[in-house]
Formats: sequence, C-alpha cells, structure tokens
Amino acid sequence: MRNILCCFVIVLMSFTAMADHHGVEKGVKKGAGNATLHAAIKAFDHAYANNDVEDYFSFYADDATVYVGDGRVDMDAYHELWIGLMAAGGGVELNEMSDVQVQVMPSGDVAIVTSFIDNRTRSADGTTSTSRAFETDVWQLIDGKWKIVSLHYSGISAEE
Repeated sequence: MRNILCCFVIVLMSFTAMADHHGVEKGVKKGAGNATLHAAIKAFDHAYANNDVEDYFSFYADDATVYVGDGRVDMDAYHELWIGLMAAGGGVELNEMSDVQVQVMPSGDVAIVTSFIDNRTRSADGTTSTSRAFETDVWQLIDGKWKIVSLHYSGISAEE
C-alpha cells in the first residue's frame, strides 16, 4: 500500500511540474522571460492596426495557414488583397486586443496566443464596418524570430 501511495505522489508531482511549463500568462506585458515573444505580439498587432502591410506580413512564416471568415486563405492572394485595399484608400481604423492569453509550450519555441478583437475597417469606397472576433495565433521561434505559423480569426455575432 505504501508503494502505491508513493507512486501516486510521484505522478501528481510530475503533473504539477508539467502545469508550470504550460502556464497561461494574462496580458501582453507579462512574462519578462518571453520578452521577444511579447514584443512580436505587440508589433504584429501594431502593424495590422496601422496598415503597415509589409511589416504585418513579415510576421507570418512562409508556410503559415490562415483562417479568416469562411475558410483558409491563400497567403499570396491575402497579401495582394491588402496591397490593393491600401492603394484604394481602405484600411484598418481600429484594432483593439483584449483578454490576451499567452501559453508557451515547454520547449519554449512554440506559443499559443488567444484574444478578443474589436475591429473597424474602412473599405475603398469609404464605408466602415465594425466587428468583434476571437483570434488564435500559433507562434513558433524560427531562426531566432517569432513567426505566426497558424492564425484563426472567427467573427462573433452580436448575440454572443
């Protein structure tokens, strides 16, 4: 019986150690140990909110998968869409993140970032649309830089 209890305690201790590695950090400013990750998250949001197309797209890995709206987007087409929107006078007027959660995997080179997004976008004809969404980004440290390998942006209806 004593051996069973000892094994049980050892198993529980290992779960606690694993949980420490999977800790969730609230807010982009926390977690000084991951300063470069948090700086990348902020810079990515800043580039998008300020219509800096090339800087925004520089945060995506070459083989990133992005889901916006009804499905997966082709990154080249998405990039061209944004270039065209800026050239026509459209763009982002507001993009505010809230309830940001950052979870770094034990390896330290992969992180999952979730947040709510309040967005207002101006079309080329000057009309604006507002939306609220939930976004999940999977970041990976590639060649010393944090890159988005997967992004999923899901709109939230007014009823939710």
